[in-house]
Amino acid sequence: MLNDINEETKLRLTRRTFLGKSAQGIGSLALASLLTPSLLNAVPKIEQWPGIITEPHVPPKAKRVIHLCMAGGPSHLETLDYKPKLAEMHGKPMPQSYTKGQPIAQLQGQANALKCLGPTHPFEKFGESGQEMSSAFPNIGSLADDICIVRSLRTEQINHDPAHTFMNTGTAISGRPSMGSWLLYGLGSENENLPGYVVLISSGGGQDQPIATRQWHSGFLPGQFQGVQFHSTGDPVHYVSSPDGVSQEQQKDVVGAVQTLNGILDETVDDPTISTRINQYEMAFRMQTSVPELTDISKEPQNILDMYGAKPGDGSYASNCLLARRLAERGVRFIQLYHRGWDHHGGIENAIKTTSGYVDKATAALVNDLKQRGMLDDTLVIWGGEFGRTPMAQGSGRDHHIKGFSMWMAGGGIKGGISYGNTDELGYNAVEDIVHVHDFHATMLHVLGIDHEKLTYRFQGRDFRLTDVHGHVVRDILT
Repeated sequence: MLNDINEETKLRLTRRTFLGKSAQGIGSLALASLLTPSLLNAVPKIEQWPGIITEPHVPPKAKRVIHLCMAGGPSHLETLDYKPKLAEMHGKPMPQSYTKGQPIAQLQGQANALKCLGPTHPFEKFGESGQEMSSAFPNIGSLADDICIVRSLRTEQINHDPAHTFMNTGTAISGRPSMGSWLLYGLGSENENLPGYVVLISSGGGQDQPIATRQWHSGFLPGQFQGVQFHSTGDPVHYVSSPDGVSQEQQKDVVGAVQTLNGILDETVDDPTISTRINQYEMAFRMQTSVPELTDISKEPQNILDMYGAKPGDGSYASNCLLARRLAERGVRFIQLYHRGWDHHGGIENAIKTTSGYVDKATAALVNDLKQRGMLDDTLVIWGGEFGRTPMAQGSGRDHHIKGFSMWMAGGGIKGGISYGNTDELGYNAVEDIVHVHDFHATMLHVLGIDHEKLTYRFQGRDFRLTDVHGHVVRDILT
């Protein structure tokens, strides 16, 4: 095919033009590569990225991260942070000493009308450690002796999208690398047949906030470090299935042409995005067999399906938790589960019950499953949202809140059975052992063997890092 194309045309012809005309896409390449692997010998194979960090900066405790992102802002006051004083002041005016001049999302300017909203669910003490958690989450409560509850988090962005961006990238500026991309850049992946960074999304229990794909983008890092979203219905990854009616000879033609054109352009312009594309094509054909096997949870024993509450093909948070364990077993470095159901501006009492029904059982099942398989020790599990909710009522709900909120972590070098930090008696301000999002990022990298000040990437004349110029490792929660 290419013999009839002169050298000048070879250099001008783009991959986009060729693929647009061929209408075959990655699926064709993938199947052709499986049928005739030698076709990929047309260009040198790019070796699997080993990570920029060849020797750990500190002894690593974790190999991978599972981030259970409760998108929408779960109320710390209905989950992990019990405030008896707030219960006592239910319905009374919120002291203006707390709220005057403070950033509030939708309640701004209503200082004279703000009323305290007591916890809508009772709290209980769980486990030998006696950690207090909401009775609406009995299964997560059963993890009390395995988890560290951090009750003194602070962030800087009060609306959902920028708050997600800040939690994922350490800045509200769009276009920066996500924490999963930083981790993959630093340590590489342990599985050459799957992406090193995988994202799964579910919903249910409250208002669904949209999740932008830039939350798992690689930013200015090379594109190979971007997260890959797996879908709950249809193809788990777009275009991973081969098209109908395409013969092996047609596919051979496409494969040879695409790889040759990429190779020609790469030699000419030395653009790292082209090398990334060639590498991703190779990943595509490997994924064509690895992804269907991975996502077919029907082969799991029935007792495991029952433990999670998972049903094959339902796209639920429970099934995503089971997939997270399967991804972790296969060496995926960063696994992120978004559950979109936590934006409880109204009806929070019933909404908490509903949302807990989606996440409580499966979350506990994931941690227990990892523990039973001997994987929790080297897997860092994180549960939390982009911010918390106000102690003040917004009708029958709560508004966004950034001055104090909670998350928990387990496994991977984190002490179990402890609580760290506190908010004030009304749950408004973090006042003891404050943990900023930058500190959270520094601590996460630390348990993976990375000094957050040393994982950098030069871009536009500056060395960037996930924690920017901030961040301290929270050593009191480490084993």
